Amino acid sequence: MSEQLTLSAEARDRAGKGASRALRREGRVPAVIYGMNEEPQSIHVEEKLLNKLLGTGHFFNSVVMVEVGGKSIRTLAKDVAFHPVSDRPLHADFLRVSEHASVTVAVPVRFENEAASPGLKKGGVLNIVRHDVELIVDAADIPEDVVVDLTGFEVGDSIHISAVKLPKGAKAAIDDRDFTIATIVAPSALKSAEGGEGEDEAEATAE
Repeated sequence: MSEQLTLSAEARDRAGKGASRALRREGRVPAVIYGMNEEPQSIHVEEKLLNKLLGTGHFFNSVVMVEVGGKSIRTLAKDVAFHPVSDRPLHADFLRVSEHASVTVAVPVRFENEAASPGLKKGGVLNIVRHDVELIVDAADIPEDVVVDLTGFEVGDSIHISAVKLPKGAKAAIDDRDFTIATIVAPSALKSAEGGEGEDEAEATAE
């Protein structure tokens, strides 16, 4: 299960661009908490702490407990806007969630058992189509990753979501098609020998 994160915040009394710029000069980032049929709550957080949580790599698929005014609010981070030049965070959005609400999160994909893939052992290349997958899960049981077992896959094979064992209680947010997670394509030497089948597969996937 993905770990729970904590973020200290302060209530924001003033809105508007001028107030937001003043906060950023002080090393703070304006933010808002919304959802659950409650009024949106304007807050600001420390930029350094926000950057630290962003650096964990699982900020957007973890519960973030926002502590403001002596109260802890269970949230999911939904969006962070960044400056186009400096890449500094400019604004953050947090969605209130109940402890066992069904939520949609993007969960990173992790591949294992590469040595057990005949295609990769022959020199094939793993072409990752999706680095993360949107899952519908319980907010109290968000998985750290989706594990894709590469055992048995050959050059030219496509790995679809139907072939992936999802974490317990999770289901794919996209349920109208059997979408591709990755393909195993041939390197140039193998493509020549096999008539470019791997290349055709990669192009089909890209389209």
